[in-house]
Amino acid sequence: MNYKFASRMDGIQASAIREILKYTVDPTVISFAAGNPAPEAFPVKMIEQITAEIMENNPIGALQYSISEGYTPLRNKLKEQVKTRYGIGEDFDELIITSGAQQAIELACKVMCNKGDTLICENPSFIGSLNAFKSYEVNLVGVDMDSDGIDLQKLEEAIKQNPNTKVLYLIPNFQNPSGRTMSFQKRQAVYEICKKNNIIIIEDNPYGELRFSGNHIPNIKSIDKDGLVIYCGSFSKILAPGLRVGFMCAPKEIISKVVVVKQVSDVHTNIISQLICDSFLERVDFDTHINQLCGIYKNKCNLMLENIKANLNPKIEFTQPQGGLFLWGTLPDNVNMMEFCKRAVENKVAVVPGSAFLPSEDYKTQSFRLNYSTPTDEQIIKGIEILGELTYEIM
Repeated sequence: MNYKFASRMDGIQASAIREILKYTVDPTVISFAAGNPAPEAFPVKMIEQITAEIMENNPIGALQYSISEGYTPLRNKLKEQVKTRYGIGEDFDELIITSGAQQAIELACKVMCNKGDTLICENPSFIGSLNAFKSYEVNLVGVDMDSDGIDLQKLEEAIKQNPNTKVLYLIPNFQNPSGRTMSFQKRQAVYEICKKNNIIIIEDNPYGELRFSGNHIPNIKSIDKDGLVIYCGSFSKILAPGLRVGFMCAPKEIISKVVVVKQVSDVHTNIISQLICDSFLERVDFDTHINQLCGIYKNKCNLMLENIKANLNPKIEFTQPQGGLFLWGTLPDNVNMMEFCKRAVENKVAVVPGSAFLPSEDYKTQSFRLNYSTPTDEQIIKGIEILGELTYEIM
């Protein structure tokens, strides 16, 4: 059979991260390629207890169809939480529970962008979102980043060159893959640029709670008085990604459209997962829980950075994240980045080439991503030692 696929599939490639993860089936491979929470961060016993109570006390509610907007008690808790913790949520806003933040991002693009509309993103950016955008055949334009976020001058140039720009996608906190955090001054400036040009902002914040150094920076949505920002949050990094529970807070007019397309997509988010998240928020001291997570990731990040300093060729530059799960290394121009990543996995250490995070093949990078949340401390020490030897060999 000669299959003729939809044209929207032309720009979508298999995730390079998932391809690299195939190597990690080998137990001898140390993986710095994943983006998973640390195994010790999962409140397994609590989830086990909550699930048992749900199935004993509310089995039909956990197994029956539910409403597309999400489990009402959980929605109400999240509205209160984002308002009190972040100052997010105006009278014109509403909130919907989604199947992870990934679905929130994908549905936001689906309801806002037509084929050929321009969507601007950071360069580099999260591969899952990039593929979602490509599936709707948008004109995807990447804008380079400074150490404190997207380059404002290049952003304005990109908008000028693409007057049909509809959406700007950003990960302001501990960005995936770079680990960078956007300054508050830039967040304000970005908002004003988008307001002037009538551009919607998708603010993706899966890592925002995982700050382990520096001061909290207000989210862009917290300054949204004009209905420009679609805010996407998640339980994946603070509870468990396998539950697939995220949410979107956005103007009611946008949410009403998202509800319709979600009904087409999956009817509603997994209801037993929503019940687990609701009960979790009810019984946990949230600040204590978050502080414990941040302590785990601070120790892992510091351990990786210390070993990088001791072992890797100093000509390689690394970001110094204040939170999140990732480091971004940049090789000198005379080093073949893809060859470095290939040699690394041949030496039993998996890293992700920076090219996996580019808006298209037209963009180039000398960078690669390291994850410190998933490996054990022993694996971090051994893996960085192996990479260190490789950096001196290849350079």
